[in-house]
Amino acid sequence: MTLHLHDTATRSLREFVPLRPRTASIYVCGATVQGVPHIGHVRSVVNYDVLRRWLMATGYDVLLVRNVTDIDDKILARSAEAGRPWWEWAYTHERAFEDAYTALGCLPPSALPRATGHVPQMVELMARLIETGHAYAAGGDVYFAVATMPDYGSLSGQHPDEVCQGESAASGKRDPRDFTLWKGARPGEPSWPTPWGPGRPGWHLECSAMATTYLGPEFDIHGGGVDLVFPHHENERAQSRAAGDPFARYWLHNGWVTLSGEKMSKSLGNTLSIPATLRRVRAVELRYYLIAAHYRSAVEYSDGALNEAVVAYRRIESFVHRVRERCGLPEPRTWCAQFAAAMDDDLGTPAALAAIHASVREGNTALDAGEHLAALEAAGSVRAMTGVLGLDPLAEQWRSTSGADAASATLAALVDRLLAERTEARNRRDYATADAVRDQLLAAGIAVEDTPDGPVWTGKGHGG
Repeated sequence: MTLHLHDTATRSLREFVPLRPRTASIYVCGATVQGVPHIGHVRSVVNYDVLRRWLMATGYDVLLVRNVTDIDDKILARSAEAGRPWWEWAYTHERAFEDAYTALGCLPPSALPRATGHVPQMVELMARLIETGHAYAAGGDVYFAVATMPDYGSLSGQHPDEVCQGESAASGKRDPRDFTLWKGARPGEPSWPTPWGPGRPGWHLECSAMATTYLGPEFDIHGGGVDLVFPHHENERAQSRAAGDPFARYWLHNGWVTLSGEKMSKSLGNTLSIPATLRRVRAVELRYYLIAAHYRSAVEYSDGALNEAVVAYRRIESFVHRVRERCGLPEPRTWCAQFAAAMDDDLGTPAALAAIHASVREGNTALDAGEHLAALEAAGSVRAMTGVLGLDPLAEQWRSTSGADAASATLAALVDRLLAERTEARNRRDYATADAVRDQLLAAGIAVEDTPDGPVWTGKGHGG
């Protein structure tokens, strides 16, 4: 089987055929850096990191560009409220986002362009659109003429006559459906010179200019959250094609993280910031939670669901550590056929994780039976599969040599050793010794749960 991806433009599952053999070019809409990132923000980047890792694992050279929107109405408003320069506000939160992505094990992008660094490319794109009659200048603003594109609305499934851009009224618009490419300068706001007057870029213009600057006029995949299908991606597609660029061959969109059925957003006040969440669970456990659901489905956040993800990941982690303690270091091996089939089927991470847990169960059975070679092979396969998902328990990303994390790692090693002794005692039917170990751990604040995948513990230094 080859990789198939759900393409929003055709509303179908399509075989991935890249523009250039064995090379995948991907543009992902990054953050508008107006505040501290929450788990809804990072889900998109984590999901496309999984796509990138699977492409790399199956032999592709991957070019992934993720932009930063560092000039925007919201950035200007929030920086003004805080009494801080807009550029300092934007950069401060850009770093917060990048720190969050790094903490969650996301590979750095091939390029990380900022909108403010690509104004010349935006001016050139607007000139092409005006010259061909697809855009017009009015009162210092520049607008895209929606009526000039007969297939406008095809990406999002909207009829052109029913389009509402969600922009404030502007006297210079010829048609209320038209959208802003360039905003004329306003007092006290940053601006850049153009042939049509000073101003700043519109949101949609930025991404078309940056995507084609780094990936060319045509590239493979454009990704982002489902909330970007309209108007952002619809408008990107329209202006790029109007300028003569084929633009993206596949459009991928991930679902929201919701809370009480509503999209997680700052405006609704229902966010869970990354720093706050990482005080409750480890970064690798949050990553597991964010990829456990299929990327196109919504994730309804609850404490219970997050805790279930924590326990599920620890089953994998405990197995790998048990094998390392009793059999030696398991080296990553090839993944199983079920895992590959799941990943090739539109990145089916739920089925992929099910394949991992099946290998964990088989490995635990082999380990408890003293079949160390079989256990090592199973653990190696588990490492290979979790590595593709960025979850390998033995990866350098999830190790630490300093502070509380080092103490936590030491505690984990000690507990895992005691659990191995307990399992051996149970296999000998020496239940008195097994119970004594469990009581010893409980007295230290560590609870042990016996599961089909082996013992899982929670307590001090392990997210408990």
